[in-house]
Amino acid sequence: MRRRTLIWAGAAALVAGAAMAAAIIPAALTAAVANPDRPAADTARDEARKPAEVMAFAGIRPGQKVLELIPGGGYFTRLLSGAVGPRGHVTEGIPQLPGAPDVRARPNGVAVDPHFTNVTEISMTDEALSQVHRVDVVWTSQNYHDLHLDRFHLDVAGLDRKIYAALKPGGVFFIEDHAAAPGSGLRDVNTLHRIDEAAVIAEVESVGFRLEAKSDLLRNPADDHTLKVYDPAIRGHTDQMLLRFRKPK
Repeated sequence: MRRRTLIWAGAAALVAGAAMAAAIIPAALTAAVANPDRPAADTARDEARKPAEVMAFAGIRPGQKVLELIPGGGYFTRLLSGAVGPRGHVTEGIPQLPGAPDVRARPNGVAVDPHFTNVTEISMTDEALSQVHRVDVVWTSQNYHDLHLDRFHLDVAGLDRKIYAALKPGGVFFIEDHAAAPGSGLRDVNTLHRIDEAAVIAEVESVGFRLEAKSDLLRNPADDHTLKVYDPAIRGHTDQMLLRFRKPK
């Protein structure tokens, strides 16, 4: 009887904990996730990607201006659009890299979708980025490691300085990415599409940002960091870092 009581108590505690976690997610973020205009291909990924919790950790709220770098198919673009609402704005930075002629701007269609009218796009050129000023958040998910691909010949610290300049004082640079083995630095960027958390922190802080917080929301201790992120055995369930950097006021 005591064992059953303990099980029930434990279950009740888990339910209470889940309810408390749900209670701290702002309504605007919950509504953004529930938006019926999001495609089914996006919503199918929500369980693994925990978008409401991730946006809450990043500090996303209505009225903000967000610059999203390398938005891919627009999974987070649509979510951010709903979360910042009509008083906010999302600018997509579409890759166009001078050091990699094969990387050309390929819009994902969100900026012309009538359901997401607060989204515009720019190419990630030096000139375009220099025109972005005083945004509240710069966001990149699962793509910071790509900036280090050898074939891009990109000055990543230089890009981080442009991100720093684009943010208003007190603004946030949010990075979500696939974790590599601790201490591996940039070793696995080209092969496994992973990056060492410590390497990211050191690089971003080198231009003036300060790491404010990390989150274990998307951590997966079962991922031993040896597989490419596209491997079917781990795809969609990689061990991921969530890092929130702050530009000093």
